[in-house]
Amino acid sequence: MKLWEKGYAVNKDINEFSTGNDYLLDRVLVKYDCIASIAHAKMLRKIGVLTATESKKLVSALNEIIELDKKGEFSVNKEDEDCHTSIENYLTKKLGDAGKKIHTARSRNDQVAVALRLYYKDELLKCERLIEGFIAALRLFDMKYGSIKMPGYTHTRKAMPSSIGLWAGAFIESMEDNLRFLKNVHGLIDQSPLGTGAGYGVPLAIDRAFTAKELKFKKIQENPIYVQNSRGKFESTIVGALSMAMFDLNKMAQDIIIFSMPEFGYFIIPRELTTGSSMMPQKKNPDSLEIMRANYHVINSYEFRIKEVISNLLSGYNRDLQLTKEPMMRSFDMTVQTLRIATILMRKIQVDKKRAAEGLTDEVFATERAYTLVKKGVPFRDAYKEAAKGT
Repeated sequence: MKLWEKGYAVNKDINEFSTGNDYLLDRVLVKYDCIASIAHAKMLRKIGVLTATESKKLVSALNEIIELDKKGEFSVNKEDEDCHTSIENYLTKKLGDAGKKIHTARSRNDQVAVALRLYYKDELLKCERLIEGFIAALRLFDMKYGSIKMPGYTHTRKAMPSSIGLWAGAFIESMEDNLRFLKNVHGLIDQSPLGTGAGYGVPLAIDRAFTAKELKFKKIQENPIYVQNSRGKFESTIVGALSMAMFDLNKMAQDIIIFSMPEFGYFIIPRELTTGSSMMPQKKNPDSLEIMRANYHVINSYEFRIKEVISNLLSGYNRDLQLTKEPMMRSFDMTVQTLRIATILMRKIQVDKKRAAEGLTDEVFATERAYTLVKKGVPFRDAYKEAAKGT
């Protein structure tokens, strides 16, 4: 039975179209909906809607669902539409009237919102830890190879002397900024939407502060309309933060691809990190780096997709918001996977000191020669022209 059923049949095609693939995506949210429902059941007990026995049974059954979900034994079926319906049906079947009471003072709208917020908090924490691990791998790479000199490039042409340390340090600093950005976004979404109903509050004296504390939210999202309006807004903000980390991985991947080409040879990608060609026996392709480079663009497309879905909507809940769930989840999955691969690569990639030194050809030192003359009192413009001779 669906949560919104009122005794009349809905056209099968309309029903399937409205459901889409939400029931598949929601398998990720089973645990989070149960956690939120446990807090809600305790709150309902606190305000006298549930008896102590009913609350205890609901909490026990919800923990049972969490354990079943861990084992892959809890189903979210297409006919249920989503995990929220599957969970309530399970509770009603097992507990009868107590199960029927769990939805008191709650709409599926704020139920979805709180489950997603809890999921986002976990996923953001996962990304933050992975970025910290990636920074640690970059630091180790810097410690091992940082003193090695190599040419720096502007306009894809040799410019001035650089070093492996300078190159790695650029990504370390940027990733530290990305980490701060993610933590700021984490703070933004760390507010409880539970208890706002369908976007206009609940006609019952409930304790939102209690559930917010139970769920470890830092604050309550007060305005019930804003709870709905923030859906998509918060998601696009999260994806924007993820895209900043992915931007750095995109650039790093491109650098390593180019600098590991035989024509450069500064970096060495161990063969176990490459793939081959089905036709050309000699090939050792940097496929993982190429996918890493492309993933940034995919993440960008997800941010754009979310923003497009939520634009021009009337304040309050609109079913369009359902379509923000998939790009958000895919963004997390892709970022997590890419950060893991990037960390593996940085732990394994080597530097060819001899080839890097060979890259420091005479023209790379032109600016240094100009400033040697400047130190002797020659005006910079004259020194510049002198150093440019023969380059």
